[in-house]
Amino acid sequence: MHARFAPVRDCFHDLLSSGRETGAGLVIWYDGQPVVDLVGGHRTGAEPWRPDTLANVYSVGKPVAALCLLMLVDRGQVDLDAPVDRHWPEFRTPATVRQVLSHTAGLPAFPVPRPATAVADWALLTNDLAAANPEWAPGSVAAEHAWTYGHLVGELVRRVDGRSVGRFLAEEIADRWQLDLGFGLADADQRRCAEMRYGDPQWPARKLGEPGSLRARALGNPAGGLDLAVLNSPLWRAAEMPAVNLHATASGLARLYAGLLAEGTLEGVRLFSPELVAEATRVQYDGPDLLLDRQVRWTLGMQWEPDGSWGMGGIGGSSAWADPERGYAFAYATAHLAEHDRVDELVEVLHSCL
Repeated sequence: MHARFAPVRDCFHDLLSSGRETGAGLVIWYDGQPVVDLVGGHRTGAEPWRPDTLANVYSVGKPVAALCLLMLVDRGQVDLDAPVDRHWPEFRTPATVRQVLSHTAGLPAFPVPRPATAVADWALLTNDLAAANPEWAPGSVAAEHAWTYGHLVGELVRRVDGRSVGRFLAEEIADRWQLDLGFGLADADQRRCAEMRYGDPQWPARKLGEPGSLRARALGNPAGGLDLAVLNSPLWRAAEMPAVNLHATASGLARLYAGLLAEGTLEGVRLFSPELVAEATRVQYDGPDLLLDRQVRWTLGMQWEPDGSWGMGGIGGSSAWADPERGYAFAYATAHLAEHDRVDELVEVLHSCL
């Protein structure tokens, strides 16, 4: 690791020694090169975290799913301003592809209560969405499409391309940029997964919020998405729940954002045009988000921050983004489900090094 970034390493080790972190990976690229690559803690109770350990990074996967659809936009196969039903005729909500990608389609929650086993039934959940009425007029307001985003985006990929979003990601993006991440893991990759654990036993209840609230409806259906017995099961790891069950290494996520930061090219392999990257990272919506209950700037799949950075954090503490002004890509993948204060501290130290 470059000596300039030694304080970042020290901060990471402090998080582990204090018990605020129990297993994670941290990778940072700066000026087009990896400068920090750290792992620490445990993958399971006994096994150490390794560079190839996969963590369930929750919403960090939303931009990854979005990029699969955006690749089809870049190829001219999908028009951002076309209605969704052009490609998905059964879809009733009068939303555009752009509104789906920017969390303004009005479908922030699956409309029919479903058990945890439904995570493995793609057709059931996409049919539920196709038949749903939007909760408000598409385009009028944002609400993070917490569990639904991946099925909306992924079904558009499937309808246009024929492949599932997991297979599309593997073949068109992950393999070509050598990214260690995916939706719907095979058995061999499941054996590399970290066991997710609660940093605080009250974490699931705190994340769901008030019973019956939009947040509770969105994050609680299908059931089990905050339940360790489900999260650590072969059912969850093998399923494609692209809004929330990307399994990734920190290295895979950092490489992805390094490629986007370089306008769609990584190590000589171009996947996206500079024009597509510019549109994908431009603010599409700036206003209240009814699920997050705060002001949010949404791009096509990412959150845009006031300092000009763009990316996504996941509930539980994982996060990945690019900061064009400072010239870095950052990825933190954790199995210790808690808040984002760990990342906040690491970033504060990182910025002091730049």
